[in-house]
Amino acid sequence: MGIVARVALALTVGLQAAPAPAAHGVAWGDAPKYPPGFAHFDYVNPEAPKGGTLNLAGFGSFDKLNPFTLRGIAAAGLGLLVFETLAESSDDEPFSMYGLLADDIRFADDGLSITFRLNPRARFSDGDPVTAEDVRHSFEVLTGRAAHPRFRQYFGDVARAVVVDPATIRFEFRRRNHELHMILGVQLPVFSRRWGAGKPFERVVQEEPVGSGPYRIERVDWGRAVAYRRDPAYWGRDLNVRRGMFNFDRIVYKYFKDETARLEGFKAGEFDWVAENSAKNWARGHAGRRYDSGEIVKREFRHSNSAGLQGFVMNTRRPLFADARVREALALAMDFEWMNRQVFHGQYRRSASYFTNSDMEAKGLPGADELALLEPLRARLAPAVFGPVPQPPVTDPPGSLRANLRRALALLAEAGWTVGADGQLRDARGQPFGFEIISYSKALERVAVPWARNLEKLGIAARLRVTDPALYQKRMDEFDFDVAVHLYGASQTPGNELIERFTSAAAGEKGSDNLAGVRDPAVDAIVQRLLGSRTRAELVAAARALDRVLRHGWYMVPHFYAPAHRVAWRARLEHPRALPLYYGAETWLLRTWWEKR
Repeated sequence: MGIVARVALALTVGLQAAPAPAAHGVAWGDAPKYPPGFAHFDYVNPEAPKGGTLNLAGFGSFDKLNPFTLRGIAAAGLGLLVFETLAESSDDEPFSMYGLLADDIRFADDGLSITFRLNPRARFSDGDPVTAEDVRHSFEVLTGRAAHPRFRQYFGDVARAVVVDPATIRFEFRRRNHELHMILGVQLPVFSRRWGAGKPFERVVQEEPVGSGPYRIERVDWGRAVAYRRDPAYWGRDLNVRRGMFNFDRIVYKYFKDETARLEGFKAGEFDWVAENSAKNWARGHAGRRYDSGEIVKREFRHSNSAGLQGFVMNTRRPLFADARVREALALAMDFEWMNRQVFHGQYRRSASYFTNSDMEAKGLPGADELALLEPLRARLAPAVFGPVPQPPVTDPPGSLRANLRRALALLAEAGWTVGADGQLRDARGQPFGFEIISYSKALERVAVPWARNLEKLGIAARLRVTDPALYQKRMDEFDFDVAVHLYGASQTPGNELIERFTSAAAGEKGSDNLAGVRDPAVDAIVQRLLGSRTRAELVAAARALDRVLRHGWYMVPHFYAPAHRVAWRARLEHPRALPLYYGAETWLLRTWWEKR
């Protein structure tokens, strides 16, 4: 049986003239696509058979079963397989949620609170019912000092969590926030108060989580493998938001130290499915007898995802990168067109924006809606922000790398750097310009080395250091790097994640995603305006204004993106015919694929 809504009217966020009734689902800025009592999502196969084992690849290592603390690396799959949230998002809507742990939702007409009533059938893996006290406990632990600081940033506008009764919890907000009620529904993991038996949360490291998700941990081989088994008593297996999902009896992650070992392991049959991030591997490595015979299937799946921005992020906490002219000069030394032809087999498109492949990408001159946000901040913004938005440099004719490097030298000279007789770029004190690019993957040599070679023509010594994933993550958490490769993924409706990525408050918070160290009052103000958006048009205008200001800051050297997921799998696996619009490849696999019978 699916969730049955208590009322037929679904809540439409943004149009709140009348008191909001309880609802089966909520969609930001629109009515939910799926009506009360819907049977299942359109992109699943409700008749998918259950059973079988899915073997997947982990990368590097892991040392904990608690994915919510700062220290250590959690086992792959934990968040999706073991922990449920109050609501489930739909992958064919920009931003919506439907009841999961909660069976109805009430968003206050003043926008300052949201109330969830829990499904009476909801259970933890130990058989205990999920109560409002468990939800409050989860929220308070995650926003306390023992958990990863990103939760405090995400939920910073929540004033308090109120237990109304054993089955009802209300979250009250300090101010209106266009998506806070949504992320509380779909991004607040709920776990039992019994997990860890009362130990301090940061010391709950290797104890099996007491979650409410479809899987439990079956076996752990620390640093090498983790296995999950589908819980036969899983309470939510008949919900409409779970019908046709999580179809494998067992899911096993086997860990590999690098991409070469992973690819060879896949071809040898050690695991069953891979989303390939390497253009070289996709073009040349995924070939051979098993592919020719049909034992392994290789396919690209189109998507409508906002691509966000991947690139070399420069740590402005380092004096070397404090000047925006220097950062722009470094960006001018990247020759994407050459790399795409010679290295990436033409598989990529250049990224220009923090909201690449979406309507939130800033273009040309600011429009009237953007100017309405930018004009009050004019005194804090460079005059260039009111001109054309910066674009990544190109080297296709009539452009050329030589012309870009000449422009880079001019910018560096303006910033006080000159090329000495020895060919090295030096500052006024004679100190040479050199830095380290840190990565956890040797595959990124194909991006870093050509960039470093071009920087050498400017007299800059850039060296790549490839380290193991654990050390890489530790250095990122502590902002102990010069330049790193990073991806800022983007949702179709950006919101609270921008606080952690770009605001001044996050710049000094270890473990935050503000790797560049952005400290700009104008950025802070625009992020707050975006969070207060009430319509899609307001959201898009604020996102474009933010994109424009960040791109003028040249905090990243933009890379590229693929417009499709590149996936290879063993032919015994099957997927639904209907694709969702917005989806991550591995999440889609875990939720909707199955083993053929």
